[in-house]
Amino acid sequence: MNDAEPPWPGTARPPEPAWTPEPSPWTPGWAAAPPVPIAPPRNRLWGAVTGVLIVVVAMSLIAATIPHRVDGRALAAQGADSGRAYGGTGKPPKAVPELARNPLLGDGISPGPATCSLPELGRAADQLKAYYGALVSCLEQSWRPALEKVNEPTLTATVSVTLPEHSSCGEAPTENEAVAYYCGGDTTIYAPTDWMLSDAGLNKARHIATLAHEYGHHVQRESGILSAAADKMTSPDENSAADKEVVRRIELQANCFGALFLTAVAGPGSISRSLANAAVADYGRANNSDTHGSREHQLSWAKAGYDGKATKACDTWSAPVGEVS
Repeated sequence: MNDAEPPWPGTARPPEPAWTPEPSPWTPGWAAAPPVPIAPPRNRLWGAVTGVLIVVVAMSLIAATIPHRVDGRALAAQGADSGRAYGGTGKPPKAVPELARNPLLGDGISPGPATCSLPELGRAADQLKAYYGALVSCLEQSWRPALEKVNEPTLTATVSVTLPEHSSCGEAPTENEAVAYYCGGDTTIYAPTDWMLSDAGLNKARHIATLAHEYGHHVQRESGILSAAADKMTSPDENSAADKEVVRRIELQANCFGALFLTAVAGPGSISRSLANAAVADYGRANNSDTHGSREHQLSWAKAGYDGKATKACDTWSAPVGEVS
C-alpha cells in the first residue's frame, strides 16, 4: 500500500455505499489516512469501571482510535513486577506510583529512534498477528531507553488477536463494548481480528494509532502511573465526575504517548513521515467522550506529543481541567 497521500483534510476517501468518513478538524498539512475500505462505525460506549479484581485494578478500558470512540476500562496490576525486567546494573528497576512527579515525565526523557520493519498488513489472523507483533517489538525498542533512563521496569508486552477465556483482568468485553484493550495483569494487548478489521479495515494508520495508544497504557503500567491513577479513583459511583476526569487524563496521556512513539520512529522503515502524520490525525477522528475527552482534546494531546517529542509534553496530570475535558 502506498503511504503517501494528499494533505489532511484534502481529498476524502472513496466512500463506502453506506458511510462517508467525517472530515478531520485538524489544521491542513497533515497526511490523510490511506484510502481503504472501512466498515460503518458503530456508536458504542462502555462506562469507566472501578474496583479490585484479585490484584487487578479496573479503571478505563483502552479504546481503539476509531471514528466513534469505544470507551471502557483499563486494567492494571497492583505493583509492577520487575522480576522479568531487562537486566542492567545498580538497583533493580522499580515502578514509581506517582503521576505528575513520575520520573518518566522528567526533563529530557523521550522514546528513542527505531526502524520499524513491518510485514504486509492483511485480513488473515496470522497476518494481523505478525503485523502487530512486529509493531509492538518496535514500540518496545523505542520506549525501552526512556524507561531504563529513569530505572523503571521494561516488561515485554504481548499481543493477542483472539480473546482469552480467562485472563488476569477478568471477563473480557464484548464486541459491542470494545475493539481492543490492554490488560496490565498479563501485560497483553487484546486486539481481536474480527473486531479490528470491522472498525479499521486495512487502514495502516488506524491500526498503528490503536496499537501505539494501547502500548501507551503499557508504559503507564510499567512506570507506575496507572496504579497511581487507580489510587485516585475512590468513588463508589463508577460514573462519578471525579473518576471520569482521572480516566480522561489516563486516556489523553496514552494518545500523547502513542504520538511520541510516532514522532520518534517516523521516516525510515515501514512508518514513513506521511503514515505517522496520518496515524496522529486519526486520534482526532473520535466522538466527544466523557471518559476519553472531547474530539478536540483527543487530537490536541496527540499533537502535543508529536510536536513536543518528550514525555514532559504528555503531563496530563498537571493540566487544568479545561484542557482534559
